[in-house]
Amino acid sequence: MSVRNLEHLFAPKSVALIGASERPGSLGATLLHNLLAGGFKGEVWPVNPKYGELAGRHCHASVSELPQAPALAVICTPPATIPAIVRQLGERGTRAAVVLSSGTTDGQGSRGRSLRQAMLDAAHPYLLRLLGPNSAGMLAPGLGLNASVATSGALPGRIAFVSQSGALMVGVLDWARTRGIGFSHFIALGDAADVDLGDVLDYLASDGGTGAILLYLQDLRYARKFMSAARAAARSKPVLVLKAGREDDPAPAAASESGALARRDDVFDAAIRRAGMLRVYTTDQLFSAAETLAYARPLHGERLAIVSNGAGPGVLARDALAYGGGVEASFSSETSARLDGLLAPGWRRGNVVNLQGRAVPDLYRETLDILLHDPQVDAVLVIQSPTATVASRDVANAIAPLVRTASKTLLSCWLGGSAVLDARAIASGARMPAFRTPEDAVAGFLQLVHYRRNQNLLMEVPPSMVGSVAPDRAAARALVREAVANGRYLLSDPETKAILRTYGMAVVETRQAASVEEAVAAAQRIGYPVAVKILTPDVMHKSDFGGVTLDLDSDEGVRAAAARMRRRLAELFPQAKFEGYSVQAMARVSNAHELIAGAATDPVFGPVIVFGQGGVTVEVADDHSVGLPPLNLVLARDLVDRTRVARLLAGYRNRPAVNMDAVLAALVQVSRMVSDIPEIVELDLNPLLADSKGATVLDARMRLALADRSGSTLDRLAIRPYPRELEETIDWQGAPLLLRPIRPEDGPAHLAFFDALTPDDVRYRMFVRIRELQPSQLARFTQIDYDREMAFIATRPNAQGVAETLAVGRVVADPDNITAEFAVTVRSDLKGMGLGKIMMQKLIDYCRSRGTREIVGEALPQNSRITGLAKRMGFTVRSTGLEGMREMKLVL
Repeated sequence: MSVRNLEHLFAPKSVALIGASERPGSLGATLLHNLLAGGFKGEVWPVNPKYGELAGRHCHASVSELPQAPALAVICTPPATIPAIVRQLGERGTRAAVVLSSGTTDGQGSRGRSLRQAMLDAAHPYLLRLLGPNSAGMLAPGLGLNASVATSGALPGRIAFVSQSGALMVGVLDWARTRGIGFSHFIALGDAADVDLGDVLDYLASDGGTGAILLYLQDLRYARKFMSAARAAARSKPVLVLKAGREDDPAPAAASESGALARRDDVFDAAIRRAGMLRVYTTDQLFSAAETLAYARPLHGERLAIVSNGAGPGVLARDALAYGGGVEASFSSETSARLDGLLAPGWRRGNVVNLQGRAVPDLYRETLDILLHDPQVDAVLVIQSPTATVASRDVANAIAPLVRTASKTLLSCWLGGSAVLDARAIASGARMPAFRTPEDAVAGFLQLVHYRRNQNLLMEVPPSMVGSVAPDRAAARALVREAVANGRYLLSDPETKAILRTYGMAVVETRQAASVEEAVAAAQRIGYPVAVKILTPDVMHKSDFGGVTLDLDSDEGVRAAAARMRRRLAELFPQAKFEGYSVQAMARVSNAHELIAGAATDPVFGPVIVFGQGGVTVEVADDHSVGLPPLNLVLARDLVDRTRVARLLAGYRNRPAVNMDAVLAALVQVSRMVSDIPEIVELDLNPLLADSKGATVLDARMRLALADRSGSTLDRLAIRPYPRELEETIDWQGAPLLLRPIRPEDGPAHLAFFDALTPDDVRYRMFVRIRELQPSQLARFTQIDYDREMAFIATRPNAQGVAETLAVGRVVADPDNITAEFAVTVRSDLKGMGLGKIMMQKLIDYCRSRGTREIVGEALPQNSRITGLAKRMGFTVRSTGLEGMREMKLVL
């Protein structure tokens, strides 16, 4: 992950065009025209030995003849020349280049690969960043810079657009210009040999001129890097994604239902949700959502009120809301009474307020003002159809001031064409989202709803799993590695259940039998009635050929059933391998739901978790959701809620609700299992029987593969799980003290820790006085990306046996891992007892292990404790001159 030198790429002060030309239609001529026509204030130097002058400017013969090192080079020369040019640029001091030339990509064969690597090798010694090759270029409209093949240019604005398609870039720029949409940056990644999507997201996340980030994606290569950058960016500004290729390419047949259900587009969708971004499905939606999110107030709920000057448009909006799964607002009694006094007698009370065709502007304003103050309303949509008596422009002028004072979102729909153009412009100028149709307006509101839900996943603090069993990871790993050592990669139901038990999961009693008589003996030990199932790795759906028999209540029944299913296997699948029988206790569970919980492995995002409606109809029902591990209870609940079966699990008629805690615990344990054991590539718990008493695994299967141990086994996960290996127990004040990374479940303890700080200690840590932590701040402190930052807590049980936080040490590294900023806070009543030094040393050791170059920090001049501690531990401390702030630095 690197943003190093990207400021030279995206905000250069001078540009050299290598390969400039005067030949009409050539790449060099197009780029030179665009660079000179955009109003760029910096120097532009053409470079080509064939010319002495181009476009009235001196043309330099080579990089070495340039008057100084250009901040940015734009290269459009033949592929074979690029490595040498990059090397020359690096020697001159250039630190960024855009490579538009094609022919250096993997698709060009071994020659292309060698040229690509030679280009990267030439850039590496100089930390010269490369955008491309095969890029369509980039634009920074605020600088007047058009270093791209797009002749139309772009208007300045606060939207950054990042595209993996050069062709789409040109079309979108022209489309956006006609609609008055402006950009802070417009970037075509090309083949992303160096600067990739994660790098660009990191840069734009901290760019003050960018208010929203739009992504057009075709594929991803580095899931971990993308997820880290996306989660960081989505915390600071809206990030919207349009992805091409929703249909899966043909893939190898899965060995499990979970593998078949985890389609690639479902996995991508899960990643977008987990990162807190919003996915859209059309280019129009992409820009519409960007405007809506930029103008809208944060939603505190999902209830929409609709106001219209005609029944038809209002009903269309209501239908669209219902079809999209939205929630209509129900007005409070006070609001209904106020509307009774305002509207015509006999107005039809309901969720859609019909002002009738002659509604004057003041009536619009007063009605909207009432609804915006209703605590049971979270957003309001106003629809205006042009009439002969009331000008739409007057309505817009009347309601526009409400946007400035309202704490809730006001959306508008102006039906019509030329008659409402002025009204739309007035609304947009007041930062009120303006739509053309009721359906579009409701779709915009639902985008806000979905964005809010995704953001809430980033912010919600999960509860602890009360009563959960600590996994016996060593036992599970031993069972898996024994199977792999014996060449067994598709585990049977009894073998899989043995591993599930090490994670505390409830399973039906099951025994494996190699023969008919062993099956009878197993049934006798379990106790009748039993179920017998044939074991073969070559047939997934065994019930389809009679390989499952239930409710056997005698030895004779077991013998007959086992012999019969063995014959059927030999007749129908003569090549299938017979591995014996699984004998299970019959699960007599009334009112139980058959669910599926499992795991699969995506080629890009690695392990994923699957949940949905299970049983033999699992694939036909196609009711499932997909999530990325690691899961906590909040994320597991979201996984359940995204299925249709979730409504049944809540109970209906005389059927009680299931024990949801048990279902969620099973999902969390599956997540832990695939995170802990890299050999697991597929896992099915189908059915997982859930009722009001708990959740029990009836059938299970697992597929293994040799783990890649060339690096960390956690690298296969798109999101780094809790780093348990960093836990450390020390002796402090004569008792054990646990030093460990913070977890999302530490939210309540962290709140108690904050409440125990004195006002001065809070100010020393936050630099301002804060009475209480807001939910978003608490989530930010406890839900961290372990790849990019670390927070260690010192914790021990209090007198009631509840874990309490005594101190916190935090470091946040830049994306290049060069500088990490630290903070150490000790509970106010425990100062002077050595905790600060312990936490600081823990941070220093951690940063050294990661190869961080330096640790830095800032402190108020009054905070002499932290500056004194820093000096004793080798930091240099100096005054910055900014209100006496102290800057601390330790070079590692």
